[in-house]
Amino acid sequence: MAKKNVIEILKSVGAILTDDHFVFSSGLHSDVYINKDALYPHTQLTSNVCKMMAEKCKEFEVDTVVGPALGGIILSQWLAYHLSLLKKKEIFGVYAEKMPDKSFTFTRGYDKFVKGKNVLVVEDLTTTGGSVKRIVDLVRATGGKVKVVCVMVNRNPDEVGEKMMAAPFVALDELRVSAYKEEDLPAEIAIRPINTTVGHGKKYLEAKAAQEKVK
Repeated sequence: MAKKNVIEILKSVGAILTDDHFVFSSGLHSDVYINKDALYPHTQLTSNVCKMMAEKCKEFEVDTVVGPALGGIILSQWLAYHLSLLKKKEIFGVYAEKMPDKSFTFTRGYDKFVKGKNVLVVEDLTTTGGSVKRIVDLVRATGGKVKVVCVMVNRNPDEVGEKMMAAPFVALDELRVSAYKEEDLPAEIAIRPINTTVGHGKKYLEAKAAQEKVK
């Protein structure tokens, strides 16, 4: 059987959703959503995806893999595991936690696995690149050296890449997805109810309702 690429793997678990109205963590809206959480219960497939990432990044000197909580926790662990096998040395897998102001920080003593280390920053999906850029900045502020940034799927390759991260950038695949501010939404998406099951639609609507009450 031919080896599947990451898009085929995501499709096989129903992770790529279309023809709906979704809200991303960035606050942008789209009619396409990659529900990476549909992948993670399938441990073998998740391991396979991270093995593919490890193969792509094996040329880089890496001591520690860092991902953002929550999804990045799983990826950082599996990727560190497969890189350890490839490089025949222990590579640490840690994660950064999101603060109320949307910044990230290292807790649990994980900063000691970053300071002075060569770091691979891993993320599941990128649209604006804002979240992964904050992890890159945190690693540097902690004294780590960002050797490479690796993402599962880049949804915005025109803007998110090596220049933005100021480091080598690797994506397993690209899936160009149009994303819009609410005021710029095409009519065919705007008329659809916002999906509150996946993505950030529920939080978006709750925040919007709270703002209306203030008015």
